[in-house]
Amino acid sequence: MSSRIVVVGGGTAGARLAERLPVTVLGEEPHTPYNRVLLADVLAGRYGPEVIALPSPLGEPVRRGVRVTGIDRDARVVHCDDGASFAYDRLVLATGSNPVLPPLRGLGGGPLPAGVHAFRTLDDCLALGAVVRPGARAVVIGGGLLGVSAARALAARGAEVVLAQQGEHLMERQLDANAAELLRRHLVGLGVEVHTECRVRGLKVASGAVTAVELADGFVLEADVVVLACGVRPRVGLALAAGLDVRRGIVVDDRLRTSDPYIHAIGDCAEHDGRLYGLAGAALEQADVLADVLTGGDAAYRGTRALTRLSLDALELAAFGEATPQPGDDTVQLADATRSAYRKVVVRGDRLVGGVLMGDLGAVGTLARAWEGDEALPDAPLLHLLTHDGGS
Repeated sequence: MSSRIVVVGGGTAGARLAERLPVTVLGEEPHTPYNRVLLADVLAGRYGPEVIALPSPLGEPVRRGVRVTGIDRDARVVHCDDGASFAYDRLVLATGSNPVLPPLRGLGGGPLPAGVHAFRTLDDCLALGAVVRPGARAVVIGGGLLGVSAARALAARGAEVVLAQQGEHLMERQLDANAAELLRRHLVGLGVEVHTECRVRGLKVASGAVTAVELADGFVLEADVVVLACGVRPRVGLALAAGLDVRRGIVVDDRLRTSDPYIHAIGDCAEHDGRLYGLAGAALEQADVLADVLTGGDAAYRGTRALTRLSLDALELAAFGEATPQPGDDTVQLADATRSAYRKVVVRGDRLVGGVLMGDLGAVGTLARAWEGDEALPDAPLLHLLTHDGGS
């Protein structure tokens, strides 16, 4: 094993690698590494920040609040904004991603107006929690997984929440239209006003603070707080400046090596086989593979088949793979709108290629194993697969 492994980034991927190996972690955030998946629960007041802290790493402690400003590939040294430098035998870029800021009138290119928040980091979460009061008017822009989570959390704090989604339905990447409609109804029941096919044109700002959100049809939503949940973009600036191969993300091979054999990349910033994942499950799997690689093992990363799970108070949701069937696919679907229950699986040949479950998730273990293993399904009827609890 290389004696000097430096990890740039203390998020999910970097922290997982630090659990496995003695490394030096350079983290830009001032906090100890934490579970980003649970940020909405912190915002909702269900957990304190200390509850979502990740296990302490092996070896040297994480150096917090340190930003890496450059990589000297010839000398194999990274330089930091506090003047420190760290030599490496292997460098791991786990720089994560940044929130996408949409091109809206009123945003400009400088700091966000008062009341406008991204929702990506613990600092974002704490800042939101400090300003949201019962009765506050909050508009969440973006109806993906992050936007839905933020809207639910803000409603739990007593805010009057409007969720504006540009697409046809909520969580378009994970859900089909039927499941999305059940989700919409559930959010409405929690006090969230949901608008789909709703394009935001700009923000109204007075004296440096947001006052309203202007929609493309001219309708205006008054707002004390605006949350931008419009997706994320890999952080690749450091890799670009170092001359590494970058497309949408930092390009890596099956050993998670970049175009420089002494530098690896994992997590949201890494692009493998043309894919960006942006999921905690992929970050953890990549870190585990890299830990084996860096200790002389023969592991190879072949991609991640990740299951998305979301808990919205009384509603449990799980989604995986392709929720929309292709011609020739077989589909089994069970729905009970009165109980917000929905189950659907898509089968192609003898392979399970996707599914959505809402309400009782007793069958999710059986289905997830069948999908993740990418193996031929048993001879049991699809209806049995969909209702069998698998001991989960």
